[in-house]
Amino acid sequence: MLVDIQKMMARSGGVVMEGRDIGTVVLPDARYKFYLVASALERAGRRARDLERMGFCVNIEELAEDILRRDYIDSSRAVNPLKPAEDAIILDCTSMTAEEVIAMIVTTVTEGLS
Repeated sequence: MLVDIQKMMARSGGVVMEGRDIGTVVLPDARYKFYLVASALERAGRRARDLERMGFCVNIEELAEDILRRDYIDSSRAVNPLKPAEDAIILDCTSMTAEEVIAMIVTTVTEGLS
């Protein structure tokens, strides 16, 4: 049901979607697909900073273990496993800021449109 809603939203174009199965399940024919990766420790640090801003006390090592566990579960499931689309552009954003990732994506799309 959610996939149908997402597909309907994208029909008119000009849509940016984010999610673990957007490029492989929801919009496999999308013109641009980016698959972002980062080390588990970097992702845990980012999540820890977000949680700490909300007042939570967290353990980065436990967060990293949870991230790796979720990645394993998602990538090994039988239905719609987590994986990059065959035509996705894979970006390792371990050492990039959010702004740098956005700039790289915008540049790639802009260059592709010209």
